[in-house]
Amino acid sequence: MKEALLYERLEEDRVRCNVCRHHCTIPLSGRGYCGGRYNKEGILYTLLYGKISSMHANPIEMKPLFHFYPGSLCFSLGSFGCNFRCPGCQNWEISRRSLHEARALLKELSPEKSIELSLRTGCTGISWTFNEPTIWLEYTLEGAMLAKQKGLYTAYVTNGYITPEALGLISPYLDAFRVDIKGFSERTYRKITSVNALSGVLDSSVRAKHQYGMHVECVTNLTPGVNDSEEELRSLAGWIKEELGADTPWHITRFIPHLEFSDLPTTPVTALEAVCEIGFDAGLRYVYLGNVPGHRGENTYCYNCGKLLIARSGFSVGKNVIKEGRCPKCDIQLYGTFSV
Repeated sequence: MKEALLYERLEEDRVRCNVCRHHCTIPLSGRGYCGGRYNKEGILYTLLYGKISSMHANPIEMKPLFHFYPGSLCFSLGSFGCNFRCPGCQNWEISRRSLHEARALLKELSPEKSIELSLRTGCTGISWTFNEPTIWLEYTLEGAMLAKQKGLYTAYVTNGYITPEALGLISPYLDAFRVDIKGFSERTYRKITSVNALSGVLDSSVRAKHQYGMHVECVTNLTPGVNDSEEELRSLAGWIKEELGADTPWHITRFIPHLEFSDLPTTPVTALEAVCEIGFDAGLRYVYLGNVPGHRGENTYCYNCGKLLIARSGFSVGKNVIKEGRCPKCDIQLYGTFSV
């Protein structure tokens, strides 16, 4: 165990965790909502430090990040636990299990070794993903600091429920903030995460983009009957444009039935296409359709002249004709970092 970075000591040996916006008050010998924070003798410890359930050299497009070093490999790490309880979670084997249950899945990996493996596998950067990176802040912070020393980019694939204190702590070392915005009302958030998290997620996204200058891309996994209200989606698209900027990419991804949502249908492609149009109608310049390999909605087009700039199929980049961040046809500046 490693002592946590952000917590307060309270009366009767209780502690308050300040890493995510649950702000769990944890009694003696208790654990936080995420399962990864433990109060031992009035001191808060993280149980996740160096505990790895998954590690792969993935295309950055898998995150998905489309305007951030496209075509590059990203060393991707996951641990266990989560601060949400999503009924359709694709990674429930690591997000829902306790440390005791997950022990057989876990490997020990130091931050130093993670950077060594990133470089050895030919990766341009490192990301913390698969489960919520916020809840293993101490490990990701050390890894991000080492990554920057070695010239690697860094990315969080996150639900955005991080506290301002934790975001501020890691911000000097975090380049990209790929955030899920799962709906646009607290009612929808309760249905899809079991948490009233919307306001916190929106606040974190704005802070990441404007206060800390991170590269931000948003994802909404369109789940039939759960978060597919046209009114909410129009409001969400408008919010992204007004608060994060028209250049901010919005990924509309296809829901695949899973876990407690296994009785729901797969999202129709026509529904995904309709939401993409909502995004464009709201003034967003880059709206993508995900989890439908080969669909033209995966491609990047110049918002000014319409030229095909990046052709994709699934997680593969077929071509990238962007030169020094500009469209080769009309020379307009594009949002993102496009050269490895």
